[in-house]
Amino acid sequence: MHCKKIKLILFLLNLLIWGSFSSIWAENSIKNKLVVFHAGSLSVPFKMIEENFEKSYVNIDILRESSGSRLAARKVSELNRQADIVAVSDYDVILDILMPKYTDWYLCFACNQMVIMYDKHSKYAQIINSSNWPKILLKKGVDYGYSDPNLDPCGYRSLFVWQLAEKYYQIPGLYEKLSQNCPSKNIRPKETDLIALVEAGELDYIFNYRSVATQHNFPFIELPDAINLSTSKFKDYYKKASMKVSGKKPGTYSKVRGTPIFYALTIPKNAKNKKAAYKFIEYLLSEEGRGILVNCGQPPIVPATINKLKHLPSELNSLLIKGLIEIKKN
Repeated sequence: MHCKKIKLILFLLNLLIWGSFSSIWAENSIKNKLVVFHAGSLSVPFKMIEENFEKSYVNIDILRESSGSRLAARKVSELNRQADIVAVSDYDVILDILMPKYTDWYLCFACNQMVIMYDKHSKYAQIINSSNWPKILLKKGVDYGYSDPNLDPCGYRSLFVWQLAEKYYQIPGLYEKLSQNCPSKNIRPKETDLIALVEAGELDYIFNYRSVATQHNFPFIELPDAINLSTSKFKDYYKKASMKVSGKKPGTYSKVRGTPIFYALTIPKNAKNKKAAYKFIEYLLSEEGRGILVNCGQPPIVPATINKLKHLPSELNSLLIKGLIEIKKN
């Protein structure tokens, strides 16, 4: 009888020990899902960041979803989808679509500039430059395109370039001529969708970000700072360009103006995994994260800027102390 009791006790101890190990194993094997909606032009750097981040945080699984930035924001505001981070190519997207109902803050973390991408087969590729491109694009048989302004900031920025170019080069009616000569079939949902059209020879030129051209090894025409939306030096001149895009609600419209290109991110109020989102932001703003952006031709903003310090989540205060975040200057 005594032996049976000892065996029972040993059995129960083994069960308890193995149960504890199983519990720990199960907890470690179930990864936290970090959902990131991001601009198409962030696909390459965010893929690299995902790979490196997951090596350091083995229990976090980043699920990235690429689209035009305005569409990324609308997934939250109109489709009621949940994301832990929304990263867009224009901070105005967060202001226009997500604030104040879905978030109170945004963090600007990178910049860019508009260029004209092409390929070796593009018509007049040997002679096009930063001065004659308006005339080249308007030549018979030349096809060019851009992304959808209602879904993607790169789209309305392309049109801003046209508007500003009309003034800069002093070519009356240039914007209207470029618009009329670009059929709707040459317009795609996001900037990265256009790359395949250039590779296939369906388009000769596309208006895109310098980082995208760099990442995909395409030659490009570098535009003057006065029209490429790259610097705060010309912010007042950029404002002369504007257009209407679809608004916060279906059937409404918002007016967007030319501004320097600043990428921004936020954590929506209904995010499920804010803890992992804070870690992602910490990594993105770290020396290693910024290095990835630099290598991808995506210049980081150092320090990153927040619209209002009072809305900065307390979990990110350490970045403020380290000087990696400061208040955004108008």
